[in-house]
Amino acid sequence: MHEVEPGVTYLFVGILVVMVLTLALEEKIHAKKSIITGTAAVVALFLGVAFHLLPLEKYVIDFGGGHVRHLPAYIPGVEWEVIAIILGCSLFVDVSSKSGMYSWVAIKLTRLSGGDPVKLLFFYGLMTVGFSALLNNVAAMLIVGSLTKVSLDRLGRQKLLLGFLITEGLLTNIGGLLTLISSVPNIIVGKAADIAFGTFFVLAAPYVVVATIITILMGAAIFKIKPLANEEEKETARELVSGFNAADTITSRGFFFFSGAMFILFVLVLSTTSLLPIVRELGMGFVAMFFGLVLLLRFKNTADRKYAALDWDLLGFFLTLFIVIDVMEHAGVLKLLGGGIADLIGVGEVSGAGLLLVASAVTSSVTDNIPLAAVLANILSTLEIDKASNLWWCVIFGANLGGNFTPIGSASTVVAVTLMHKADLKVSFMGFVKAALPFATVHVVLAVVYVLFVLPWLQGLMT
Repeated sequence: MHEVEPGVTYLFVGILVVMVLTLALEEKIHAKKSIITGTAAVVALFLGVAFHLLPLEKYVIDFGGGHVRHLPAYIPGVEWEVIAIILGCSLFVDVSSKSGMYSWVAIKLTRLSGGDPVKLLFFYGLMTVGFSALLNNVAAMLIVGSLTKVSLDRLGRQKLLLGFLITEGLLTNIGGLLTLISSVPNIIVGKAADIAFGTFFVLAAPYVVVATIITILMGAAIFKIKPLANEEEKETARELVSGFNAADTITSRGFFFFSGAMFILFVLVLSTTSLLPIVRELGMGFVAMFFGLVLLLRFKNTADRKYAALDWDLLGFFLTLFIVIDVMEHAGVLKLLGGGIADLIGVGEVSGAGLLLVASAVTSSVTDNIPLAAVLANILSTLEIDKASNLWWCVIFGANLGGNFTPIGSASTVVAVTLMHKADLKVSFMGFVKAALPFATVHVVLAVVYVLFVLPWLQGLMT
């Protein structure tokens, strides 16, 4: 990328700021997210080409034999894997739900909890973290969010749904820290720092465990999700859940068992995608689309109804947001942010690392954490930072946890807000920020303490 004039870079910073502020006022201006980011994408693309920022000469694919394809400027910047995962998972969840499988699982968990909301929050919280670590945080949010609504509807506690969904949405980014392959920033930074899979898990797991427990307890306290107070309430709840018959939710036993088998296979294939020949080349997006299509064959004559049920605003939002971030990268906005963050490293070994983590989190709350992680990993490599330095972990924790500050900070928090809107829970951009800020602040403060003081001690034990 050629050097960009500072004035041009600041112009695009202004576009990014305006887009974020407009998203914050989404409810007041009565505009869908996809329209806001779509408008920003059109403006950014126009100016990006006008200022010769986009490497259009590289957007050409030569298949040989005179077969050349010129890609439109808005195609290369889109994270198509994420789009495919959202589309495939949405189809899979929607179609498989018709079998009664999710209702069946939700009722089983509800009965296991004895009707106690706090126990139910722990069950779903742990499930969210596990699914986020093994699958993908988007898939985790879609599946767990669907189960949660069923459980609370059956218990007649629909008012608690908002607290459950916000807590689960935040936990997806906690779960994304558990393994080297749980999120793309982990892979990018882990590869640059030569962190082995086992080492990553051992060093990240203590934080994930503590942060998960704290988040669930905070969720219960902030959203007033209270345990059953006395024996009378417990007995009433037991009588209520004893009347729940999971078998009543099964509409077709054949489709139920088929959906269950596909779900288990879906989880296994997603969690081992990087290990499977051929499939690893196609990626998680292909896996999600494949399983969505397999279940869709059950309704092949009415597939158009399933397409109509998809959240096209969500897909449009991500498509156009990726375009905006891609142009911002070529305009030098991410380099500007990354350079500012890099300056923090020179403040001091401890304070510099802490500031790097916080700055990474704040920056990733309004930009895509994937290119941010790539920029920062490149900066650390250029500075020849030692592979054992905790600066690498500052970027990993910051890039993942920044998604908890805003509803656009990560794909899973966007999905969580979408599920809230589907349930007629009106949550604005600032409403989410206000609710999530205490959690995100605790997550980042805890991460700073962990990375600066606990993690070096653990590394010492392993050497």
